[in-house]
Amino acid sequence: MTTDDDTTGTTSGTTSGTADRLPSPWSSGRFRLFFTARSTSLLADGMLMVSLTTAVLGAGYGAGGVGYALAAWMAPIVLLVLFGGVLADRFTPQVMMVGADVVRMLAMLAMAALLYDAGAGTGSARVQLWQIMALMAVSGAATAMFQPGLASIVPQVAEDIQRANALLRVSEAMSALLGPGLAGFLVAYWQVSGSYVVIAAAYALSALGLAPLRRLATVRDESDDPIWRRLATGWHEFRARSWLWSVIALWAVYGLFVFGPALPLGAALLTEQHGASGYGWIASADGAGTIIGGLLGMRVRPRRPLVAGACAMFFFALNPLAPALGWNFTATAVTGVLAGCGFAFWGVMWATSVQSHIPLAVLSRVSAYDVAGSIMVIPVGRALAGPAAAAFGADRVLLFSSAVSVVLLGAMLGVPAIRSLGRAPKPTTEEVAEGAVA
Repeated sequence: MTTDDDTTGTTSGTTSGTADRLPSPWSSGRFRLFFTARSTSLLADGMLMVSLTTAVLGAGYGAGGVGYALAAWMAPIVLLVLFGGVLADRFTPQVMMVGADVVRMLAMLAMAALLYDAGAGTGSARVQLWQIMALMAVSGAATAMFQPGLASIVPQVAEDIQRANALLRVSEAMSALLGPGLAGFLVAYWQVSGSYVVIAAAYALSALGLAPLRRLATVRDESDDPIWRRLATGWHEFRARSWLWSVIALWAVYGLFVFGPALPLGAALLTEQHGASGYGWIASADGAGTIIGGLLGMRVRPRRPLVAGACAMFFFALNPLAPALGWNFTATAVTGVLAGCGFAFWGVMWATSVQSHIPLAVLSRVSAYDVAGSIMVIPVGRALAGPAAAAFGADRVLLFSSAVSVVLLGAMLGVPAIRSLGRAPKPTTEEVAEGAVA
């Protein structure tokens, strides 16, 4: 089922010796362009939440308004990401991602103009919440078109897929650390509209970096099948691999019971236990751990990447456990480093496995099912976290999250298809026959 492009950099990575001979991703000008583009878009994403929160609160809509605005951004991603995968395979990921960045840039410039007019008194007396929600919905829809193509580009710009994913994971961690701080600085010393101008500029830089990659020899779906048939093809490829749908099914439950409650309830308890400054340092420790995990992903090349990644994810069970048990600041910061490291290492192993084992012609569509299954239930988990904490106590909810994390990861390791998945795809019968003839 693999194509020539799909096998590039995958079958050659079956042993550490061979992997060491693969050229560094940095030696590829295409990867450098993609890395720069991805880093700038991640920085914009990291700035967006702080800028959005400041804008909504400043307009007088309170925490409820922030929730509505975030929902307006998130809903189109969940609803449209599968179509984004279909369109990426049809028109190439590069075209869809450049277009998405342009749309996001325009949406952020519109937001900046809206907030500037309100602040300068040249527009309406007050920014309307529906206006903010509409622009965030446009940005979310563009993100749904952008996200599925990411997985398809990495195998085309780097032979060493694992090292490329590790570098991207480090960039993601750095952007998560720097983005909110940069947004806060701009809001404090400029104004919130200015922060949106910088976000728009970051999306523009992303589009400029991705534009030359349109010349890649991308495998396009040239069939005349309707969009529903294309969706069905992606679903067939997804469910045909038990290791893939098993992980996503378990990951969805993980999102509901672990990722969902861990952030809001953990932040509340950590702030209560260690103060706002202490919580900030603990969050930074988690970010530092993510960087370490990405760096480890560059060097450690296990024969069974999903097994190694799942074992590393056991450290993430410490994330909700520390605030639930009220550990001291030092112990909690250490658990933050370990949790971030485990999560990042898993991310590298997972992305590399998907990109190595899925044919390039359908990779965007399969990746879209991956994204949809992974994020769809997290907002539900966050919405239920408050009522659950009120009924049982935040500490007990987080203890339950930690226990569920261990159980689900154990279940993941119990799936034979996950345990047996190697670094490179096994050759098909046709490929074996061709090799014998050769």
